[in-house]
Amino acid sequence: MSEQQLKQEIQDKGLNAPRITPDHIGACIASEHYFTAGDGAHAAQVKAQPSITHSVYPSDLDVLTFCVLVLKNGFTVTGESACASPENFNAEIGRKIARANAVQKIWPLEGYLLKQRLHEASLIPADANFIGGLTSDGTIEPVADSEFRSSAADSGI
Repeated sequence: MSEQQLKQEIQDKGLNAPRITPDHIGACIASEHYFTAGDGAHAAQVKAQPSITHSVYPSDLDVLTFCVLVLKNGFTVTGESACASPENFNAEIGRKIARANAVQKIWPLEGYLLKQRLHEASLIPADANFIGGLTSDGTIEPVADSEFRSSAADSGI
């Protein structure tokens, strides 16, 4: 089933609660970077000995492709693609597979974040105008509007 077919089925069934979408996942990505293990081995050797003119490493490293996705919040996820037969190696295909593997790692992160936000929102009383903040342990502490007004008046705000 394609993404479009799945999206249509979700809409047809009226399932419109908050969820993570492919568009959301794509919007989380700030930048993407690709390299092979051979690139990494070469860069490590040059960094260790700037005067070298060529590096020596197993050629098998040239068919292992990495993708590093930097998310908008600065977190990074990685994906990789290894080619069993060097004769079949194609850099573009390797990058596509590595990127797809990295993107798959974003879904559980964003799913957890959405679930946490929904949980925190459920803790806010329905009749409260949310004026609160994060507690020292990172949870949201709701404050009812009446409590805020009362404590603001007491503090001279």
